Amino acid sequence: MELMMIVPSASSVLPMVAEIGMGTAAGMTAIGFLVGAALFTMIFRKKVKVDSQLAEKAMKEAEKIKNEAVKDAELLREKANVEAEKTRNRAAEQRIALKEKFDNEVSERRRELQKAEERLTSKEDNVDKKLEQLDNRTSELDNRDKELRSREEQLKSERESLALKAQQQLSELERISSMSRDEARDILLSRLEEALEGDRGVLIRRFQEENKQRLQEEAQEIMINAMQRYSGDCAYERTTSTIPLPNEDMKGRIIGREGRNIRTIEAATGVNVLIDDTPEAVVISCFDPVRREIARITMERLVADGRIHPARVEEIVNKVKKEVENEIQKAGQETVSQLGITRLRPNIVNLIGRLKYRYSFSQNVLMHSIEVASMMGVIAASIGLDERKAKRAGLLHDIGKAVDHEVEGTHAAIGAELLKRAGEDEDICNAVAAHHEEVEKTSLMGILVQICDTLSASRPGARSETTELYLKRLEQLEEIGNAFEGVENCFAIQAGRELRVIVQPERITEDQAAVLARDMAERIEKEMRYPGQIRVSVIRETRAIEYAK
Repeated sequence: MELMMIVPSASSVLPMVAEIGMGTAAGMTAIGFLVGAALFTMIFRKKVKVDSQLAEKAMKEAEKIKNEAVKDAELLREKANVEAEKTRNRAAEQRIALKEKFDNEVSERRRELQKAEERLTSKEDNVDKKLEQLDNRTSELDNRDKELRSREEQLKSERESLALKAQQQLSELERISSMSRDEARDILLSRLEEALEGDRGVLIRRFQEENKQRLQEEAQEIMINAMQRYSGDCAYERTTSTIPLPNEDMKGRIIGREGRNIRTIEAATGVNVLIDDTPEAVVISCFDPVRREIARITMERLVADGRIHPARVEEIVNKVKKEVENEIQKAGQETVSQLGITRLRPNIVNLIGRLKYRYSFSQNVLMHSIEVASMMGVIAASIGLDERKAKRAGLLHDIGKAVDHEVEGTHAAIGAELLKRAGEDEDICNAVAAHHEEVEKTSLMGILVQICDTLSASRPGARSETTELYLKRLEQLEEIGNAFEGVENCFAIQAGRELRVIVQPERITEDQAAVLARDMAERIEKEMRYPGQIRVSVIRETRAIEYAK
């Protein structure tokens, strides 16, 4: 019984726990205390002989724990109240800040709306002013329109009056001159024709003087630039080759017994071997340059070897033919590679190589073709044409000369046909066919080929002419000049590059001299074929001579 009194019962602890709160630390402590008390009670019930002092001590400890639990609960309650107060203060501050921000935004929007309203008011005022100005301008234009109509009617009336007066004056003039209007018009037209005939020469001369210098400078700049960029060496035309011999006895060995050696050489190479009185030399003659080159190399090797008999001749000829063919192919490949030309058929490349042994008017045809291609590339780039296409046309323009000794026709027509079969462009085929004006040119490429071909052929040292052809050209020039009326003397000078004409001053005026020079130049272009250009100079001079006695 004493023990039951000492230990607190659950009914006395539960109100305290409820007062402190189940969720607080004090409540948890109270619950722990209750459990401990219950356990303690059980222990004491089992142990009947427990010391009473221990029971009293336990009661004190329980009271102490109870007091501490109450204090902890009070502290927690105060902390919770402080945190709640802080939370309420922060919420109130946030509401105040949001309210101030909202008030500021509203004030800013009001100021913006006020400014926009002021701008709209200003614009309305400007629009009203402009409308007022437009109304004033419209009224001014209406007034001017009325004035212009009035002046137009006045001018119309004056024009009718003037026309009437002009008609009256014409009638009076017809009466005074005793001529009708048509007769007077015919007289005026005839006089105008006479004046225009004289003005024709003036206009021609003025046009020439204004444009001659400019055109010459531009053309010379392009041509000189093209010629400076490329200028090949010249080699003279040959239809024969002379082979030096070590001694006169070698001629007999070349002829052989009963002429069998020389006949074998001529049959194997297709050339004519000329053995004449020229000391220590033999001449090979042939119009086919490739066969002549094969024969020349063969003869040099036979002479150097000393063993000359039909079998040896045939052996060397076969070997030299292969070497020359390889050289031809190599020359063609090097040429197209040098000029940067691609996609040429092998047979065309071979024909290009054959031009290495072909000469025309003392000019090597392959070197001439390379020169024309190079100049065409430079000029085409200067005037905006296709540079690669121009080079291609320049290189191929004389391709017909590689086979013109085997095929009938001109080299231009033969070359055009070869290129057409090889699938070349139509412009290039036409340029090749028309570069000697045998057919009509269909593009600027044909004109450019003709110009560069003439440049390459007419530059100093490029070609040589026979004396007969040279004199014939000079005579033809002078005949053309003397055929015109009013010509006193005519001279072909500067190797046929200039025709100097002296006219009779009493029959040819200054203006007519310009017309005469133009007519002579046109006739020379139509009737003559010549490299380069020919200058026509018409000289009119008046001399007054008196003698003092």
